[in-house]
Amino acid sequence: MSFGDFVTQWLPEVERELDALLPAEGEPPSELHAAMRYAMFPGGKRLRPMLALLGATAMHADPRRALRAAAGLECLHTYSLVHDDLPCMDDDELRRGRPTAHVEFGEATALLAGDALLTLAFEAAAHGGGDAVRELAIAAGSRGMVGGQVEDLAAEGENEAKAGRHTIERLTWIHDHKTGALIAGSLLVGAYAGTVGEPVAVPPAVLALLREYGDRLGRAFQIADDCLDITGSAAELGKNPLADLAAAKLTWPALVGLEASQRVARELAAEAGELAARLGQGVADWRGQPRSALDAAVALLQDCATFSVERRR
Repeated sequence: MSFGDFVTQWLPEVERELDALLPAEGEPPSELHAAMRYAMFPGGKRLRPMLALLGATAMHADPRRALRAAAGLECLHTYSLVHDDLPCMDDDELRRGRPTAHVEFGEATALLAGDALLTLAFEAAAHGGGDAVRELAIAAGSRGMVGGQVEDLAAEGENEAKAGRHTIERLTWIHDHKTGALIAGSLLVGAYAGTVGEPVAVPPAVLALLREYGDRLGRAFQIADDCLDITGSAAELGKNPLADLAAAKLTWPALVGLEASQRVARELAAEAGELAARLGQGVADWRGQPRSALDAAVALLQDCATFSVERRR
């Protein structure tokens, strides 16, 4: 099964889980709940919940056990998009091919809708146990996504006097926190949720391999995103292209050029593929099963890494 097939198989179930998780639009306060649903539906790639289900699959567990936690990851991701789009942040007016939440509902309601989605994310993650909640909190907080966003904003539009601070090391730190932390965290949340209650916990060495895979995947994904801002169309992206360039954001293409950036993204995807093979062996050893029992999961992880750099949106 390819990662695309995996997404096609699980997307309807993720959508049903999200619909059940979010309050009904008519439930008071109806304006807030309408804004939450507007931001959530129709959705984007649903990558984070798919990665949570992939994390469960990588542990040779039933992905259905991770569905509610996976839906929580999409709530957290969507909150971050709503807040990112606000005038005090990226000031975007187009998201997923429609006016952004603050354009449609006003800044105050959009801000509170994001707050509500963030809180709902932890309610959902609790279905994966305490380890899943802790993993999500670390990935989303000041040591993860929010910290990366702060540094991303600080680097935006810096003048010539500060240009020397623009290094690959700084950019990698921003990407690892702003994007990579939640990508790796999604895999870990899924692994915890898929195996919660099992008599033998997943060994730390196996979780470490899954995190390493997620780190490479997150870097490759964000570099590809930087490149798509240049090469993609509004129809493909669901948002305005060249936004990074207009805001003078610190990106890979800005530092090393488009072709070099695309090459690095492919190299990172290849490294993720190698880590997937090692992870498969680690899970097989833990489960006491032949390595062949994990072949399908390994192939899925490897195809996901390829998808991260070859996608068009």
